[in-house]
Amino acid sequence: MQNASHVRSLIRQGRWSSHTSGLADEHVQGNVVILPESLAVDFLRFCQRNPKPCPLLAVSEPGDRRVPMLGSDIDICSDLPRYRVWRHGELIDEPTDITNLWREDLVSFVIGCSFSFEQALLAAGLPLRHVEQGRNVAMYQTNISTEAAGLFGGPLVVSMRPMKAADAIRAVQVTSRFPSVHGAPVHIGDPSQIGIHDLSRPDYGDAVDVMPDELPVFWACGVTPQAAIQQARPAFCITHAPGAMLITDLLNHQLASF
Repeated sequence: MQNASHVRSLIRQGRWSSHTSGLADEHVQGNVVILPESLAVDFLRFCQRNPKPCPLLAVSEPGDRRVPMLGSDIDICSDLPRYRVWRHGELIDEPTDITNLWREDLVSFVIGCSFSFEQALLAAGLPLRHVEQGRNVAMYQTNISTEAAGLFGGPLVVSMRPMKAADAIRAVQVTSRFPSVHGAPVHIGDPSQIGIHDLSRPDYGDAVDVMPDELPVFWACGVTPQAAIQQARPAFCITHAPGAMLITDLLNHQLASF
């Protein structure tokens, strides 16, 4: 399943509702946040102030289900494997289609995802444990605060990939080329220094094995806005389910900065 349009078609038909790691792996994947237009400016400022976890790829027009700059046939209501529906900061549902919830005042934000730099890591010969084990990447809330904007603030969320020391150094070099999908890691080593006390219990995604000769390597994560939404408690909001991304027509190499 390496053709982006084909994968979106399967998702739209309800034939794929799981995480998207490893699907159409040459294509850029995106986190999604859908908010009423009245909150869109504050959220845009939040993204601008926190570019590591929230690198913006696209913002829709109010009420427009299309995101043509990312794919001519994209329908934001049906092209993610699973969504999250929030009311007043509480998760109330995880549907596979949000057509019946769509409103003319909704604005869609698509934010870069670390799944997009995983192709470059694999091409550099760096193994990824969650891919090997067929799991979603492990994600954790940290004690690092984001810079607030309006209602939106809260903790930084990170994704973790265990690596040997030499591989971790190489991973810094590889992912530094992709600032539009989180760039270089924000922390390497002792997870307690960033407020994570048990790697076996991620806040989102799936736990993976960390071997005695490996270091946990942490990247800023596009699930950070969901922590901000829990704090802001907007009356209504829709996001992707962690790991269930929008697969775009953009190619990963197009986002490389050098």
